[in-house]
Amino acid sequence: MSDRPRILFFGYSEVGYSCLSLLIERGDNVVALITHEDNPNEKIWFKTPAVAAQEKGIPVFTPESVNTPEWRDKIAALKPDLILSVYYRHMIGTKILALPPLGAWNLHGSLLPKYRGRAPINWAVLHGESRIGMTLHRMVKSADAGAVVDQEGVEIGPRDTAEQAFRKVLPCARTVIARQIDALLAGAAKETPQDEAQANYFGGRKPEDGRIIWTQTSRQIFNLIRAVTDPYPGAFFDVDAARLMVWWAETDSAAVRGRAGAPGEILSLEPLVVATGDGALELTKTEWRAAAAELRVGQMV
Repeated sequence: MSDRPRILFFGYSEVGYSCLSLLIERGDNVVALITHEDNPNEKIWFKTPAVAAQEKGIPVFTPESVNTPEWRDKIAALKPDLILSVYYRHMIGTKILALPPLGAWNLHGSLLPKYRGRAPINWAVLHGESRIGMTLHRMVKSADAGAVVDQEGVEIGPRDTAEQAFRKVLPCARTVIARQIDALLAGAAKETPQDEAQANYFGGRKPEDGRIIWTQTSRQIFNLIRAVTDPYPGAFFDVDAARLMVWWAETDSAAVRGRAGAPGEILSLEPLVVATGDGALELTKTEWRAAAAELRVGQMV
């Protein structure tokens, strides 16, 4: 194995687990995994690559930042021939990207150049996309902007949650790596520059970004709900000092057809129906956080 190219794997999430497992199954020479400690404030609902690495005795490192002189030296000492990043959450500096003679490559969870940046699947669901995918590209200074080697897409439905969309697109990651890893290791991958005119970028999402804006259309609000519902932090609105989480809703149930009011007006309590910018939404799965507040018909939320 020692004469095979030395792969340094940066990764996290179940996408990282799937792709690292593929390299291990192939017998590739993975010299180390650089990953993240699990965040105690984050619901860990996915497998992580550390599990696959530890089973095979691959060294695992979890630095807060690799872009320090100390960590640049440690990475240089690993003598990587190729860097592969799969759902690693931090930017990797250009000094590290320049180390491996076979290049540094990233697998991103969108059909680039669309949805560069963080949480691409959540953003795609929020925007009502019907097709998502995985893209393998060269790593450069700017996030997700390097030339594309390969991508694979999958259709998602208008009622899919972000987790359901993730499950549908997950196999695309392994497909792309399996298709291209030999070319990467041979230094023969074909690259196509991204069309910057088609590019868009989205940042990371915080729990506060789940706040419902009732002036939006019913479909826009429904897309937000399905993009951030469990296992993500969820959509919500506040009533006095209380917060009502909205885990699911319906845009076209019998309870909402023909209903309208001022955006944010409660039109019905059982079932709970709230007016939107173009109609109404039935909130079918809700949960009070901390104390509950009293709701009444005609109340604005």
